[in-house]
Amino acid sequence: MGSLRSLRLAAGNFFRLHESHTFSSLRFTRNSDLKRMNGFCTKPQESHKAPTSTYSHRVPLHKPTDWEKRILIWSGRFQSKDQIPETISFEMLDAAKNKVRVKISYVMIALTVLGCVVMVIEGKKAAKRNESLTSLNLEKKARLREEASVKAKTE
Repeated sequence: MGSLRSLRLAAGNFFRLHESHTFSSLRFTRNSDLKRMNGFCTKPQESHKAPTSTYSHRVPLHKPTDWEKRILIWSGRFQSKDQIPETISFEMLDAAKNKVRVKISYVMIALTVLGCVVMVIEGKKAAKRNESLTSLNLEKKARLREEASVKAKTE
């Protein structure tokens, strides 16, 4: 186990040593005017102009629509439309939409369970009245046969 560790250390030192010699000509520094880049000659740059507008690390803002304002209220983020600012971040809107999605899925789960309970109760009531799909189907077929025989006699 110890020899494996020493072998790893030796291999790591070897690669580090050769890496520093190999890539020294390719290393970039911040304020250097490079004449050579990866073995290719390049023209020197005339002058580096400072960008006119600097990049700001501000979060991009979004003006919410009426529907998005309703979502923000339903999610509990704000109490009324008056409290919602003119612009909001996309992260705030996504979080509100996700909350509303979760609430809607909970409502759908509750409605599904409620529907199942109602169907079980209705099924038990129908069983007490001796109604079943088989008996209803047999009655319907008998009625259709009678109508067909009456129609055949009249023609």
